[in-house]
Amino acid sequence: MAGGNDRSMKALKEVWRRAENSLCADCGKPDPDWASSTLGVFICLSCSGIHRNIPSISKVKSLKMDHWDDAQVQFLAKHGNAVTKATYEAHIPIYYYQPTYNDCQVLREQWIRAKYERKEFTKPGKHLPYSDGVKEGILWKRGRDNGQFLPRKFLLSEREGCLKYFTKQDAKEPKINVKIDVINATFQPVKIGNPNGLQITYLKDNKTRNIFVYHESGKEVVDWFNAIRSVQFHYLKVAFPIASDNEIKNRLTRNFLKEGYMEKTGPKQREAFKKRWFTLDHRRLMYFKDPLDAFAKGEVFVGSRENGYSVQKGLPLGTQGNFSWHYGVTIVTPDREYLFTCETETDQLDWIAAFTSVINQAMTPQEYASKCLDPVSFLS
Repeated sequence: MAGGNDRSMKALKEVWRRAENSLCADCGKPDPDWASSTLGVFICLSCSGIHRNIPSISKVKSLKMDHWDDAQVQFLAKHGNAVTKATYEAHIPIYYYQPTYNDCQVLREQWIRAKYERKEFTKPGKHLPYSDGVKEGILWKRGRDNGQFLPRKFLLSEREGCLKYFTKQDAKEPKINVKIDVINATFQPVKIGNPNGLQITYLKDNKTRNIFVYHESGKEVVDWFNAIRSVQFHYLKVAFPIASDNEIKNRLTRNFLKEGYMEKTGPKQREAFKKRWFTLDHRRLMYFKDPLDAFAKGEVFVGSRENGYSVQKGLPLGTQGNFSWHYGVTIVTPDREYLFTCETETDQLDWIAAFTSVINQAMTPQEYASKCLDPVSFLS
């Protein structure tokens, strides 16, 4: 009996060590140590919890702690991540967002359910709820002034190239009508306080406007997210006919590079530092009094190193403004220096790394244009 167990464990380890099984089949996290005995995929602990919630599809076991019999090991050997992906991920639309282990629960869960439970990607030409070029429905939207979430009708149209929302279901005119090419969408469950919280941002008069929404159904809110990406993709295909699909894909919705609290001082650098919420959206550094504010109080354009931008650890000697946090960050631009303080050294190093990643990238012609249209502003 013991010999059989040893033989099974040896065979299991051989399958486990295959290069194709070195990353979680669902989120890409390295060194997965769980597997599905019914699907044949190697997955991480976090994704195994999602699989456990769909027991009719997937039965998961620990590769380290659970017993695997010969038949189960042979099943894993016959399948594995590469074979299973070839079946369940055969026809993923180019615009569909495939989450990683850094993404929130609702994105990862709906990705797993879409693959294995709903089998959305197994056959070509399958009708998908986010691929029609139009989507209409109710989302709970946070009021700009009162902070209350109320049901609002949203309409997304590829033909019109826009996203609208209406304050009343029978309203003829929308409250907003936003061109699809200036929209970004990113999941913000912690900030919004709802596991299905989605932040929709768009440019209005070259300033960023935030809308915070959610839906009770995780599937519905992820369908909205991918519908926005689908409409954007087809709009950009027409606008940039010579661009490759991957180039267009990289211009769809994006996560913010970093968010969090820092303290800031004013342009004279003698004012008291004030605690503000900061969002770094590629080259736009925006700050808000509250994380759920609709509009930023100020923005800084973060250019490239070759254009005279840099980031430095600490504050200049002789900085006069009063500050309660002592881990400084200085952004140097051709116009002036911007001074911030962070609460911890970890925050300081994380912000410096985020700024450095932007500054080290060469600016595109579009970014030069946006810099000219939107001169650096940093209000107190």
